[in-house]
Amino acid sequence: MAAGEKPYRVYRGGRVKGKVPIERPEHAPRRNGKEPAPAKIRRPRRRWSWKRRIAVTILLLLLLTIVWGAIGFLSFRQGVAAANDRVPRGVEPMLAPQRGLLLNKPTTILLLGTDHVNNDQRATLNHSDSIMLLHTDPSRHRLVYLSIPRDLRVSIPGHGDQKVNAAMQIGGPGLAIRTIQNLAPVALAVNHVMLVDFTAFKDLIDNIGGITVDVPERILSNPFDCPFDVARCGTWKGWRFGKGPQHMDGRRALVYSRIRENQLNPADSDITRGERQQAVLRATQRELVSFSTFLKLPFNGGDLVQPLTTDLSAWQFAQLGWLIKRAPGGKALHCRLGGTGDPGGSSDIIGSEDNRNVIAMFTGASAAQPPRPGSGPFGPGCVVGNRAFK
Repeated sequence: MAAGEKPYRVYRGGRVKGKVPIERPEHAPRRNGKEPAPAKIRRPRRRWSWKRRIAVTILLLLLLTIVWGAIGFLSFRQGVAAANDRVPRGVEPMLAPQRGLLLNKPTTILLLGTDHVNNDQRATLNHSDSIMLLHTDPSRHRLVYLSIPRDLRVSIPGHGDQKVNAAMQIGGPGLAIRTIQNLAPVALAVNHVMLVDFTAFKDLIDNIGGITVDVPERILSNPFDCPFDVARCGTWKGWRFGKGPQHMDGRRALVYSRIRENQLNPADSDITRGERQQAVLRATQRELVSFSTFLKLPFNGGDLVQPLTTDLSAWQFAQLGWLIKRAPGGKALHCRLGGTGDPGGSSDIIGSEDNRNVIAMFTGASAAQPPRPGSGPFGPGCVVGNRAFK
């Protein structure tokens, strides 16, 4: 090597690795009298492309969603199992079998609302204050609701003609199912039943962050369940609700569903009270299938069904939730049975012949029609979407 020329790294076979000289500081220590080993050169890491970053992020979010949903479903399933255990004996044999999945087969669910506390002191623990049928139509992506006034006089098997809500008191949910199924000339198949405790429903509404209800008219109720101290209750006029969409917590939603008389509307009746209860139920259904409720499932999944007693399984609940999510709320069909007041002066509603036609509308056997003009406040019929009964 010529004087002053820097050494190069030589490999076996006499090959020279390029012409990169070995840099050595002037005072660098030597190893065994030899030149020190050159510093290792680290290859720069290749940065991820933005496409790769997005793909990995989506994959992680998908994995997190699956794990979160699985944990939430397990928590929810425990609550549903407790709700299934509360179903009284003899109820399930009264139900028509569910043939196929709720996702692709029509099904009918009977909802019975009970209220342990009542502002008129007439209702008892076993009375059904609210009676409603929910029919799912997956092929049309539509939900159909049928309201049955609790004062409607019907034939209760083995007990003659009485108010329909008496069936629950006499024979429990089993007799109530038989009574509802016999309303039509051809038996109305009820596949599932759900009992709703409105008193505990308040806690459910609070757990899901409240509900939004579209109030059809201004309301000033008769005084009940005074929110003030005793000294102020004497001058209290009653609960007030404005017209239009309102967000309600559990207590206010429960009060809204309990109002029996609107001082601002003399035509207000027990039927309109039932419609208010059903509005609360529908608003709760919409909130239960929302994304915010999904995020809370691992923490309160079991509490969501605490006010319910039902034969629906957790998987069937999931299918029902999907059907409610897919069905446009503005296209839901709302039907009601009705009739005329009792000439004898009782609070019974004498059923109209049009009730059979309404049941046919409810099941999809005929086209929906509104109540006939002049049929009065109890006129039977169906309306689409959020339109109010006339």
